[in-house]
Amino acid sequence: MAVVDQLLSVRQVEERLARTEDPRQRAMLGTVADHLRAEAASDLDGLKATLAESPDYHLWAEGRDYGPKGMDAVLAYYSDVVAVKRQILEFDIERIVVDHDTVVTEGWIHAINLGSVARARGWDADDDDASYLISQRVVIFWPFDEEGRMLGEDGYANFDRTRVRKLTADELPATYTDLFSPA
Repeated sequence: MAVVDQLLSVRQVEERLARTEDPRQRAMLGTVADHLRAEAASDLDGLKATLAESPDYHLWAEGRDYGPKGMDAVLAYYSDVVAVKRQILEFDIERIVVDHDTVVTEGWIHAINLGSVARARGWDADDDDASYLISQRVVIFWPFDEEGRMLGEDGYANFDRTRVRKLTADELPATYTDLFSPA
């Protein structure tokens, strides 16, 4: 059985959308769902369509912001994620808060990383060729402008280098193993 469900977050946001009445909040939740769906599909054009012209990402960890600023940097960030094959993940959202300007999501991200990638990112991975499940507790603020365009992401994550587990072959989804198949 696969260890991650890439579309779990989309379903969770859509469940919240179904019980939200305010038109602006519905539009913002719909955009977040579209953004999460595009991330799951590694669809850069789909991601770009959810963002304002010059988005800023503020990704906070260990006291510093390492988020990309501007559309070119944001698209390069996502391209880099795909290049090292770390886009197969599950965001299990436990809480969603919505106001006039922002959607806030909180939960656990469980991502599959190749050992060499996980270790380079600071995780306790001892086999470069194995696949690992890494987990982080995250809060993401999704700010919107007055026209309803997503201004970026403001993410805060914990980092516990030991929240990593080597995976067995039967836990790996085809979407991940296919990334390593010859074209």
